[in-house]
Amino acid sequence: MAGRGDPPEGTPEGFPGGGEDEYRSVVFDEAFVRAARLQEFSARERMGEHAQAVRSLPSGTARSGSHQAVLLVLLVLLAFGTAVYLGVRNPYQPPVDQRAEPLRTTVVRLAPRAPVPGGEPARLFAHSPAAEYRVGAAGINLPVTGRTTHFAGSQVVAALGIAREYLVASSLNPDVLTEATVRLPRLLLDPDQHEQFDRSMESPADDGRHAPAAWLVRFDPQEVALADPAVRVQGTLRFEETGPDTLDVTADHTYTYALRPVARGAGPVATASLFTVHRTVRFRFDREDLRAHRTELLSSTSEAGPQACDTDTTGSLKPLLAGARASGADAGPAVTDPYATDRPAAPSLCGALSPKAQPSF
Repeated sequence: MAGRGDPPEGTPEGFPGGGEDEYRSVVFDEAFVRAARLQEFSARERMGEHAQAVRSLPSGTARSGSHQAVLLVLLVLLAFGTAVYLGVRNPYQPPVDQRAEPLRTTVVRLAPRAPVPGGEPARLFAHSPAAEYRVGAAGINLPVTGRTTHFAGSQVVAALGIAREYLVASSLNPDVLTEATVRLPRLLLDPDQHEQFDRSMESPADDGRHAPAAWLVRFDPQEVALADPAVRVQGTLRFEETGPDTLDVTADHTYTYALRPVARGAGPVATASLFTVHRTVRFRFDREDLRAHRTELLSSTSEAGPQACDTDTTGSLKPLLAGARASGADAGPAVTDPYATDRPAAPSLCGALSPKAQPSF
């Protein structure tokens, strides 16, 4: 016979422990029952009219949940307020693109007091102050750099690199020197200066704002040719922070070119001569310029010779070539040496070229 409490057919299969079911481990103690939000009415209470099967019990858990919800809202509001505050006070604000100023220009022609020496380019260079100068871009060296108060060392290096790139494009590129293009230096300029640059190239004027020689070095290809594409260069680059958002770079370099007149038909190659340009260019960079890889030219001074004082150099430089002499140069102003850097430019628009600046044999 089946034991007491067992069904007639015995304990069903699948129930372990001789009839213990799967809910054996669940214990509904008194604390669990009291914590329930819903509680069943007793049989007597359910006999009343309109009686409900269960009733809701007030619970401290509900009050606790309400307090947690309020606390969560406060935390969200605090986080939002902190984010807004940090956004306003964030020291790493997006870069401000400041309006570029117009370029201020000075171009000084240097007239020789004696005939211009001529010869082969190598021999001329060897007997001139440019004998120890480096060739091309190698002569434009970057200085030892470091951070400033508001600019990181990498930003200073970037500014010096852009300035050097502009000097190479505007003073050493053969296509720029021969008026074949002005695109390379223009691409490196702040767009605010494009209009002034374009007017200087298309409608040059000797007004301190629109002289091509202030932006770049170029010669009339109908009159002058490069006798040697290897330009000799020497000078310095300096940087300084001029404000929390501006970094200035000053370039002071002397460039020496070997030139000869354009050949007019068949005949012997004309004798070459040297032409020297001392350029002092001040660049300005804001953070947006550094990001966009461009620069702003604040001022530019060029002293170039040998040239005649009465020659119109508005459009391009007009070198005096081998054997030529500038009329009236003997009675000219005090001599100027374009190889002497780190000094103020000559106050007049025409100076006398120092004999020391010419090759001596």
